[in-house]
Amino acid sequence: QVQLVESGGGLVQAGGSLRLSCAVSGRTFSSYAMAWFRQAPGKEREFVASIRWSGGLTYYADSVKGRFTISRDNAKNTVYLHMNSLKPEDTAVYYCAATYGSLWHRQSHEYDYWGQGTQVTVSS
Repeated sequence: QVQLVESGGGLVQAGGSLRLSCAVSGRTFSSYAMAWFRQAPGKEREFVASIRWSGGLTYYADSVKGRFTISRDNAKNTVYLHMNSLKPEDTAVYYCAATYGSLWHRQSHEYDYWGQGTQVTVSS
């Protein structure tokens, strides 16, 4: 069993930065992959970024590539999402997710565990 708890969301102006954190508890394997998803009102949940727990290989959605950075601290059992140059269209509830599968997974049903979500609001 894996438990995930997100934090760090809030209100920020366009062009600003924010860092989200996901505290991980429970069993993780070297093949474990962590990801961030987001869901805006009236829209489907979409993939943002993922990282392999062992080795740190990363994968990003085109919409955030170059602006967002996913990272992890193994000692703290925490995954981060550093968000820069934020845009109003980045406004959404951001969710942390985990899978025993590949970090290339982009769909919600491919992930085994989910956090409760944290709200990010970007004003213009």
